[in-house]
Amino acid sequence: MTLVNILIFVSLAVPIGFVRSDRWRTVLLLAVSVFAIYYLQPALPIRGFDFLLPTLTLALITGSWILTTKHENRSWVANWPGLIIPGGIILGLSLTRYLSISIPLTASRPPQAITVLAILAAIFLIGMALSKIRNTGKTTLTILVMLILVLFIVMKMPLASLQLSIWLRSLTGQALATASALDIQWIGFSYIAFRIIHTIRDRQTGRLPEVNLQEYIVFVIFFPAISAGPLDRLERFLMDLRKPSVRSAVDWGEAGQRILLGLFKKFVIADGLALIALNPTNAVQVRDTGWAWVLVVAYSLQIYFDFSGYTDIAIGIGRLLGFKLPENFNHPYLKPNLTQFWNNWHMTLTQWFRAYYFNPLTRKLRSGKKPLPIPAIIFLTQMSTMLLIGLWHGITWNFILWGLWHGIGLFINNRWSERTKTRFAGYPIKVQHGLNYLGTLFTFTVVTFGWVVFSLPETHISLEYMKVLLGIVKNGL
Repeated sequence: MTLVNILIFVSLAVPIGFVRSDRWRTVLLLAVSVFAIYYLQPALPIRGFDFLLPTLTLALITGSWILTTKHENRSWVANWPGLIIPGGIILGLSLTRYLSISIPLTASRPPQAITVLAILAAIFLIGMALSKIRNTGKTTLTILVMLILVLFIVMKMPLASLQLSIWLRSLTGQALATASALDIQWIGFSYIAFRIIHTIRDRQTGRLPEVNLQEYIVFVIFFPAISAGPLDRLERFLMDLRKPSVRSAVDWGEAGQRILLGLFKKFVIADGLALIALNPTNAVQVRDTGWAWVLVVAYSLQIYFDFSGYTDIAIGIGRLLGFKLPENFNHPYLKPNLTQFWNNWHMTLTQWFRAYYFNPLTRKLRSGKKPLPIPAIIFLTQMSTMLLIGLWHGITWNFILWGLWHGIGLFINNRWSERTKTRFAGYPIKVQHGLNYLGTLFTFTVVTFGWVVFSLPETHISLEYMKVLLGIVKNGL
């Protein structure tokens, strides 16, 4: 988000925060969140696609709500705001194309109103068909998860995105030669997908709380957290959504402080570090080991202040609205080992994978007739979890290598801790503090070294740069 976007969202959040009725606050949050996904969606060269993608977001959310809600709770009479408000906003945005002045509410000029009406009618008919399903079995929900994962793969795999761009350009009569994987950019889809999958899995296990359509839409596309998180859980989110919005001057002050802190982190520190941080352009120009480390450390700090800054802003805006969004960062670079680093870096993502992948897989491997040895289970679960976290950022070799780097590091850390957990217990406190300082420095170095493959999309450039960092060769690229 840009500074202008943030200021707009803050100006919208403040008056909504004074609305005490949870019902009316939900309606206002629904309207603003729907507006936000169109407003934040980047412009795309494929005609009409930057308007279609947010519309597909709402269609996917509505379909997911229908399939994860008991048949008796799908009454359209009780859930009409979740239909009328998004539909009205979509139609209203499409009508802006006929205004004599340009109002930048959407990334580009919306499609014809008749086209939008046809799309809305199709979504409504599909929703009505889905609502006729009385008992949504695990198979149906699994198919829905697979559909979301297929969309995720298309968004995250450059080759698949490129092929989709070529196909869409052929439908719209646009030049195929200029097609690019960057033509497909779906605002917030990574977080949207994980929020929906969370509710599907909880529905399958019987843990999903009852929620109406408008509440569900607000949860999935809650506008402060749509683009950069944090990930939240539906049951926790509903507690804040359904309670009266009453806050003291202290609450308003803490919200403002959090927003200002986030702005300083992002637009002062992170953007300042970006001037010297490692990137594909300067990676091939640095030939000195010392300067190579300066660039990658700058990137390490930049990505932290950038990401944690956005999180602070999201949490601060959430506080203005009466929501206590979960924390996402807790001084991760000050932790003495890699396990603690990942327990404090992008915590909501780590907790998501722990709850829906790592723990179920560990239980399954341990409960078999012939369970694997504990070290083998730890290796498989940690490696596969970190590989998936890498793929969540993008299905490319650099993210695969980054995930494997951390998976190996976590396994080594686990085995080292297991062997030495009693060895250092009797050491004097000062010695233990010294070892913690050394562990923190070592962990920061390991994490920073791994950022090389994260930041450089070309694997061969990453490997050459690592050699420069280690002083093995001078960069001759």
